[in-house]
Amino acid sequence: MKTIIRGQKTKLSDLGLGSAFNVTIDLPASGMSVDLSCFGLDAAGKLADDRYMIFFNQLASPEGAIRVNLSGSRAQFQLNLDALPAAIDKLVFTGAIDGSGTMRGIGSGAMVLGEAATFALSGADFQEEKAVMLGELYRKDGQWRFGAVGQGFNGGLSALLAHFGGTEAAAASTPAPAPAAAPTPAPAPKVSLSKVTLEKRGDKVSLAKGASRRGFGRIRVNLNWNRNPSGVQPEQKSGGLFGMLGGALRPKGANGVDLDLGCLYELADGTPGGVQALGDSWGSFDSRPFIKLDSDDRTGTSTNGENLFINGDQFDQIKRILVFTFIYQGVPNWAATDGVVTIEVPDNAPVEVRLDHGGAGGMCAIASIENRNGQLQVTKLVDYIVSDGKMSNHEAMDRKYGFGLRWARGSKG
Repeated sequence: MKTIIRGQKTKLSDLGLGSAFNVTIDLPASGMSVDLSCFGLDAAGKLADDRYMIFFNQLASPEGAIRVNLSGSRAQFQLNLDALPAAIDKLVFTGAIDGSGTMRGIGSGAMVLGEAATFALSGADFQEEKAVMLGELYRKDGQWRFGAVGQGFNGGLSALLAHFGGTEAAAASTPAPAPAAAPTPAPAPKVSLSKVTLEKRGDKVSLAKGASRRGFGRIRVNLNWNRNPSGVQPEQKSGGLFGMLGGALRPKGANGVDLDLGCLYELADGTPGGVQALGDSWGSFDSRPFIKLDSDDRTGTSTNGENLFINGDQFDQIKRILVFTFIYQGVPNWAATDGVVTIEVPDNAPVEVRLDHGGAGGMCAIASIENRNGQLQVTKLVDYIVSDGKMSNHEAMDRKYGFGLRWARGSKG
């Protein structure tokens, strides 16, 4: 893989890249929240169409030529340059600190183009800027090229939007679904930069169904974390659900921290249960319990983290969900994991819960999702569970929150 340095420019063809490839950005930022975005600009360097700002509230361009998967301080942009309209002349990739902190505080990261080139980035490259223009893809003489920018920018995401000529919606509004592509696009809606961060334990937010929806749609609960925090050594862990037996060993040579995402649930008829990788209890999206664990990131290399999907069109069948994670591999050092859970409900601003405050034990009850008279209420818990040694952390959490399940030690398959 070729290494690109700041200020360098090169043709994509010289890198062996075609029109379709991924741009992966990783800006680790312990204790800070980083928003990663892509701006599709015209020949004047302006965001003439707000639908081409791809970020946490707008995950794809109208025709799908740009799509993004976001997970904490990581983003993977899936590009098809041939599918972009001719009016889009440049794609600028940016990062912005949301809240306190500056770009000086980020760790060692990178912007990677397919499997062809990497542009290294770190906090040492910046001063006290709140945002940075990382790199750009642009047309010149009929060819697409890449420029490694790495330029700090005063102000955060809102200032970047203004710099590129976009228009921000009122803070209280929520983003409208992107309209379908048309030969003559209708006037684009203003961009909503709203995001809900639950700061303190017990903080709540209530979300409503979109006006055009009979339910909440496909709800995504994403967990991401720092896989290899300094000073954290691997350790064998086990725990279990529903009579599972046996122990578990991490593959030889695997280091760092492995967090597992799961949930306990209670359906509207009082039926309790759990969804997690231990015991292959993956759940189901289209049938009861209408909750599905997407996968278990055993390698720690996925930029998408781990995901629970909730069938929000069946939310009337669900009474409550307790989202949790536990350290399957590695010593309990929650501050070092820099974990963050993002709850994405269609037609609502994303809800972010950070695994802060620190705590002992290998288990964390992160948040509750409850059906409150048809509204979806999210409450930050970030409750680190420590058992008395007579029961597993899973069982101790269950007893504290009253789900009433039967537990035995178990392992992943």
